Amino acid sequence: MTPETLQSIAFKWFDAFNSHQLEQLLSLYDDEARHFSPKLKIRKPETNGFVEGKQALREWWQDAFERLPSLHYKVTSLTANGDRVFMEYIRNVDGEDDMLVAEVLDVKNGKIIASRVYHG
Repeated sequence: MTPETLQSIAFKWFDAFNSHQLEQLLSLYDDEARHFSPKLKIRKPETNGFVEGKQALREWWQDAFERLPSLHYKVTSLTANGDRVFMEYIRNVDGEDDMLVAEVLDVKNGKIIASRVYHG
């Protein structure tokens, strides 16, 4: 995939996430996509930080959108090459300190097959 195509997927991801459009966000993912997040590891320790499949992603993000209605990400950097997008952003939630976040999206055939979140 071209870097431009990968960046386009990332921008669609941010648009869907920031508008809390869950189905639009999920449409960017492969049915069997795998996601890792330190927040997931804390909130649901039994997962060891991983969820797999659209239903698990739906449950995770629906919970986040309901608990954190002001949740918003501000893009600071995108780097795309091969089949991967490296995203850096600021996580903003009312009443919480801003958090620097990095996330990697692995893309195959135009769909996200894996995502990994890192907090800085």
